[in-house]
Amino acid sequence: MAVIQLPGLIDPHVHLREPGATHKEDFDTGTAAALAGGYSTVLAMPNTNPPLVDQVSFDQARQAAQEKARCDYGIYLGASADNHRTYTSLAKKACGLKLYLDLTYGPLQVKGLELQRRHLEAWPSDRPLVAHAERRNLAAILLLAMLQERPIHICHVSRQIEIQLIREMKQRGYPVTCEVTPHHLFLSEEDISHIGPGRSEVRPVLAAKVDQAALWDNLSVIDCFATDHAPHTLEEKDSDDPPPGFPGLETSLALFATAVHEGRLSMDDLIARMHLNPRRIFGLPENPDAEVEIDPDAVWNVRAKDFHSRCGWSPFEGMQLRGRVRRVKLHGQLAYQDGEILVPKGFGRNVASV
Repeated sequence: MAVIQLPGLIDPHVHLREPGATHKEDFDTGTAAALAGGYSTVLAMPNTNPPLVDQVSFDQARQAAQEKARCDYGIYLGASADNHRTYTSLAKKACGLKLYLDLTYGPLQVKGLELQRRHLEAWPSDRPLVAHAERRNLAAILLLAMLQERPIHICHVSRQIEIQLIREMKQRGYPVTCEVTPHHLFLSEEDISHIGPGRSEVRPVLAAKVDQAALWDNLSVIDCFATDHAPHTLEEKDSDDPPPGFPGLETSLALFATAVHEGRLSMDDLIARMHLNPRRIFGLPENPDAEVEIDPDAVWNVRAKDFHSRCGWSPFEGMQLRGRVRRVKLHGQLAYQDGEILVPKGFGRNVASV
């Protein structure tokens, strides 16, 4: 089969670890990994050190991205215990507001219905609102969003009950959208033993086979495939207190291309969830000069030591995949070809810039 050309892919959920943890990743290596994975745009999460909750911390991240990013990017603002009083001026500079309602890596958990309600009231209704909300917290934030009559996007749905709740909300006409990660679609708790106890730590945790099957059975409910690229070093993952998170930018497209080859997805499914829907949900500008060329018949084995990501490992290590990124064009220029990054640091543009 000849090569296939796709529009530039968009990942609405990555952790690039800058500021504060650049030994794991930064805007340079993370966006290089994105290009190698076929992504022209990534949206970076705010649970950094310091967390991105005010003008000073947000500008620190924006400056780093401006200097280092090789692909296009946006940056989230994080909800905190009190910044709903002050963040309106940042709303149009951020790609969205992230609400952490469950435990994750970092200090940004927003506890209590009253505080969550205040954020839903304060954040401008025309700007994306994104929530990490599992099980009961998912039901609570869906109810609050319904009462506020505002759209909400749910991150990394991983369980049967969660996708069923979202399906029911959609069937009733409420403006909820959601994303699912490759690792929750292609891995389950049964894979923990061969990945390893520390390396398999992730939030949400790898779920049961019945949950994994429910995600595939409800593909029509899933708006986006998002990597939740969350790199940590092998030393950290193999320690007595392993932090949660998987790298994912350089394996995601190949995993889904393999699923297309197996008949589990169509190429239109892939384009909708990795380009069209993320662009619509997050109000991103069209970028007709962004293009990805893949060889759908290329068979390869995952070897993280060859990746551009700084963390140097993958939960999919050794897996045989079908489909490989050959070239990525961005802003009319060849940005990646056959393993080589061809654009300099700072080439990427801020898609939320005002």
